[in-house]
This record gives sequence, C-alpha cells and structure tokens, in this order.
Amino acid sequence: MEGTNGGKVNISAPAGGRNPGNYFIKILVIIFWIIVWECLSRIINEELFLPSFGSVVLTLIELVQKQEFWSSIANSFARILAGFLLGFASGLMLAVASYKNRAMYELISPLLKVIKATPVASFIILALVWISSANLSILISFLMVLPVSFTNILSGLESADKKLLEMADVFGIGRWKRIKAIYFPAVIPFAVSAVSIGMGFSFKSGIAAEVIGRPANSIGVNLYEAKLYLMIKELFAWTIIIVLLSVLFEKIVMVAIKRYGSIQDRAADL
Repeated sequence: MEGTNGGKVNISAPAGGRNPGNYFIKILVIIFWIIVWECLSRIINEELFLPSFGSVVLTLIELVQKQEFWSSIANSFARILAGFLLGFASGLMLAVASYKNRAMYELISPLLKVIKATPVASFIILALVWISSANLSILISFLMVLPVSFTNILSGLESADKKLLEMADVFGIGRWKRIKAIYFPAVIPFAVSAVSIGMGFSFKSGIAAEVIGRPANSIGVNLYEAKLYLMIKELFAWTIIIVLLSVLFEKIVMVAIKRYGSIQDRAADL
C-alpha cells in the first residue's frame, strides 16, 4: 500500500506479490504441512484421534454432494457477513462522531473497552437470554468487529494532516472535497487493517456462537454434531471449510478495496 498522491490513494499488492515464485513457495509450504499431517496420522494410527488427510478429503467430497451442506454454508455466511458489515458500519459512524465530539468518545470508549475485554463465550451465553439462536452469530460478529473498526478508523481520522486541514480552512474548500482529498487517504490504510482483523474475528466468533446456539442448517450445528457423535473426519472437513470461507471472504473484500483507487479517480472528476 502506497502513500497519497495528490489526495488519492493507490492501493496495490506488495512488490513481488504476483511473482509466480511466491505462489510456488506457498504451494510447497502447504504440501509440507499436508505431509506432516499424514505422517502424524500414520504414527498415531487411529482415525478417531487424527484421521488421514486423504480420508478427510474424501469426507469433504461426500459433504459437498449434499444439499444440506450448501444450505448450512449459505446460512452461516450470510449471518456472519451481516454481523461484520453492521459492526464495521457502526464503528465507522461512531468513529466519525467521536472525532468531531470528544464528549462522544468519552461516553462510548468505556463500553467498547468492556466489549474487547469480555470473553466471547460470555457474550454468547448472555445473548442467548435476549435473542434467538438464529440471530446469535449476527450479534456476536457485530460485537467483535465494532471495537476493531472504531479504533482503527478513529486513528485514521486523527492521523489526517493538520496542515492540509488548516489550508483547507483558509481556502474555504468544501466538505466533500476535504473528505476525498485529506480524510480518505488518511483513513484507508487503517480501514484495510480493520477489515483484515475484523474478518478473522467475525468468522471465529460467529462459528463459536453457532456451536453454542446450534441454529438449524448452520456450520456450527454441523460442527457440534460431528463432535458429539465422534465423527472426527467430518469435524476436520468442516474446519477446513471454515478456513477456506474466511480466506475467500478476505480475498473478495481486499479486491473490492483495491478497486477503491479507480473509484476515487472517477469521483475526483465529478
């Protein structure tokens, strides 16, 4: 990620990020850990404790052929995505309000600190008293993303160049142009960090909420049943699915963020 240039942000992959050699190294690393997994499985020689990589892949292939599999993924993904977006949007609005009004920051800062310090399991158990298990993962994902987005975006706003803001006041630059030229470039790096961290939190906490709340047709209830009935291969298969979904979601969001540069270029011409 590069700095500003005339009030615009250029978001690009790190140098060498698209080098085919880097992808080859990543593939080798994955193969290495698969080999380690397979060796440990053969040493333990007990599928109940550590199934082989091949058996987990076969189980995964069986799962993807079932309609319930895709229904569970769609339901969980939609809930967690909703919680993530609500948390990020709320953090953005609270950060802007706190930046403009110090009293607002003093009012909500203790609450956000409590949210950050409270264990996820405590929130899940308390939330089950107030809402249905179907909406539990939305609330938990929201609560985990809210403090992260608030803190990062507020830091971005406070990092805006004070001299540029003073110059904008002197020349009477309008609010929208000031936002595009000064605040956006300052906030974007912090927002990217919030998205990256928040996505991991939202998926982990959202699935944990589903495991405890057990809403119908969800990844969490499948994990719970796999553990309950000692279906270890299914447990590993669903865990792989969670990791892949988290990575896919992150890639999609990062691609959208990288397109921000071209969007800002077009907006600057308006």
